[in-house]
Amino acid sequence: MYTIKEVSKIMGVSEHTLRFWAKLGFFPFIKRDANNIRQFSDNDLEWVKIVKCLRSVGTENKSIKRYIDLCVAGDSTIKERYEIILSTKQKALNQMENLKKQLDVLNFKEQFYQNLIANNLEDTWNPIKKMKKEAEAV
Repeated sequence: MYTIKEVSKIMGVSEHTLRFWAKLGFFPFIKRDANNIRQFSDNDLEWVKIVKCLRSVGTENKSIKRYIDLCVAGDSTIKERYEIILSTKQKALNQMENLKKQLDVLNFKEQFYQNLIANNLEDTWNPIKKMKKEAEAV
């Protein structure tokens, strides 16, 4: 069994977030000890893992709770859970595509600055310089 502090370290999720998720009912089987401290089992860590995954792609808490409830309900809900996973996967793919575009911009800028540094050039694309030129022209 693991304390919330231990789960936080293992899973890379803050204690505050874990408590919040627990209050939302995302961990339906965690127990409390005699001192009312949450105790997570290895199985509970699997719940943390899926919740962390769903949250990382922006899945709303309401949808995560629905997914958890469907899991608890059993095999009759497999098709609906599958649809939730497919929808979440598509969100993740869209985010990856957007991140790839951002990475392309950053790679371009990295090469641009490397060229400026290597050749001791002036940054003619800097918006501040353009603004100063426009102000001087007036």
